[in-house]
Amino acid sequence: MNRLRWALADGATLTRRDLDHWARQPAQLVIGLLFPVMIVLMFGYLLGGGMTVPGGSGAAGYREFLIPGTLALTMVFGLEGTFQAIKTDVSRGVTDRFRSMPMASSAVVVGRSVADLLNAVVSLAVLVLAGLAIGWRWHSGLAAALAAFGLLLLLRFAMLWIGIYLGLVVRGEGALVAVQILVWPLGFLSNTFAAPSTMPGWLGTIAEWNPLSSTVGAARELFGNPGWGGDSWVAQHAILMAIVWPVALIAIFFPLSVARYRNLDR
Repeated sequence: MNRLRWALADGATLTRRDLDHWARQPAQLVIGLLFPVMIVLMFGYLLGGGMTVPGGSGAAGYREFLIPGTLALTMVFGLEGTFQAIKTDVSRGVTDRFRSMPMASSAVVVGRSVADLLNAVVSLAVLVLAGLAIGWRWHSGLAAALAAFGLLLLLRFAMLWIGIYLGLVVRGEGALVAVQILVWPLGFLSNTFAAPSTMPGWLGTIAEWNPLSSTVGAARELFGNPGWGGDSWVAQHAILMAIVWPVALIAIFFPLSVARYRNLDR
C-alpha cells in the first residue's frame, strides 16, 4: 500500500510538472486547440453543402455526422503530441535525471499520461462548443452523450500509451514525421469521412476494423447522429468494440512503456 501511495504521489508531481509547462507556453496549447476547430469549420462549411449522409439532410445533417468523427480523430491525433513530449525529454536527458532520482519507475509515464488526458478533456470541450456553435446536437439524452465522451477519452488514453512507448523507442531527427506517417493513415482510413462500403473490398475491411471506426460508430450511435451503418459484425457491435480495442491497446502498451522506461539505457 505504501508503494502504491508513493507511486501515485510521484505520478501527481510529474503531472503538475507537465501542466506547468503548458501554463508557461500557452501558445502551443492554443494552437493545438485551434487545429481541430479549423478542421470542423473547413469540412462543415466548405464541404457540408455538397455532402449527403444517411439519416441526415443537407449541410446540417452533414455537420451532425461530422462532429463525432472529428472528436474521435482529435483523440487519435493527440498521439503526436504525447510522442513529441516524451522524445524531447529523452533526447535532452531529462528522463535520465528522473531515473536517477528516488521515485517510482512508473511515475514519469503515468504523469505524462494523466497530463495528456487532461489536455484531451480540454480539447474535447473546445471542440464540442465549436460543434454546438455550428448546429450540432446530441439526441439520445445526457447519459448516452456522457457515455460517448467516455469512449472518446478511452480511445485517447489508449493512443497516448502508444505515443509514450514510441517516444521511448524511436530515435532520429525524422522520428515525428515517421509517427505522422503512421497516425494520419490510421485517422483517415476509417469511417470518419467516408463509408467503408464505398472502398475497395480489402480496404473497406481494414477501415471497418480500424479502432477509430469503432469509436466513431459508437459515438454517432450514442449521440443519435447520422452514420454510415454497415452489415459487418464489427460495424453492428461498434459500442462493444469501442471498449475492446482501447482496453486491448492499453493492456499491450502500458506494460511495454513501463518496461522500456526501466531499461532505457540498454
